Amino acid sequence: MTSRTAREDDEARERAAIAERAAAAGAAVADAAFRTGIDTETKDGKTDVVTQADRDAQAEVVRVIRDAFPDEAVVGEEGDELESVPEAGPAWVVDPIDGTNNFVRDIRIWTTSVAAVVDGVPVAAATVLPALGDTYTAGPEGVWRNGEAAAVSRRTDPETFAVCPTIWWDYDRREEYAVATREIVERFGDLRRLGSAQAALAMVAAGHLEAAVTNVVPNPWDTVAGVRMVRQAGGTVTDVDGDPWHHDSRGLVASNGKAHDEVLAAVREIEAARRGE
Repeated sequence: MTSRTAREDDEARERAAIAERAAAAGAAVADAAFRTGIDTETKDGKTDVVTQADRDAQAEVVRVIRDAFPDEAVVGEEGDELESVPEAGPAWVVDPIDGTNNFVRDIRIWTTSVAAVVDGVPVAAATVLPALGDTYTAGPEGVWRNGEAAAVSRRTDPETFAVCPTIWWDYDRREEYAVATREIVERFGDLRRLGSAQAALAMVAAGHLEAAVTNVVPNPWDTVAGVRMVRQAGGTVTDVDGDPWHHDSRGLVASNGKAHDEVLAAVREIEAARRGE
């Protein structure tokens, strides 16, 4: 592995600072609308919801990014931003409200997440949960929660693990969802479903959960920031085949790295259900 240069680290620190500033600004906009009875719209399905708060928060995040880096690409869930991560050059990946279903139900677990990528690889990230008062950040030196150093859980016994099935299995894929639930409760200590992939990944990075898993192909705005955090915190992130995760990988298997093969085995059973095996 090629070692990073001092210049690259300085650039990553600058991007981490902007990511945190942008995520905080967007989170403040979203939080001002939280629990105010905001109207809800649907996009591609009955549970794929969006609000004006999503759009307003993304606009604020993008404003902060472009004040600092006016010529860089932005990938975002809402509006007219790109929908895929460029493979060359710098870019930003934005989710203004990850966990909108929680947001509209007045549940506090939702995030504003921002990641910086260079040549398709995440180099900095920030995830803010304003309703919980938590901010997770990742730069070249590590991961922090509310300014204090964080790291993945040290648990090694899968029977003590708390594992989160994440990303949504739609109605035509509920057998996979059922298998995910069964595999987790039979292999591990307990199951947590948070309703926000970025919250789950931040919590894996900070040691609150041992793993977060899906065999669904996730959107980059749901995952890139959290993947950076898990890796910087000492964890492991792969696709369903066990290869290093990339923003267009099938599935996502994030763990503290202490029993990743067992976590991966559970996800392979979900994949078997998808293939009808």
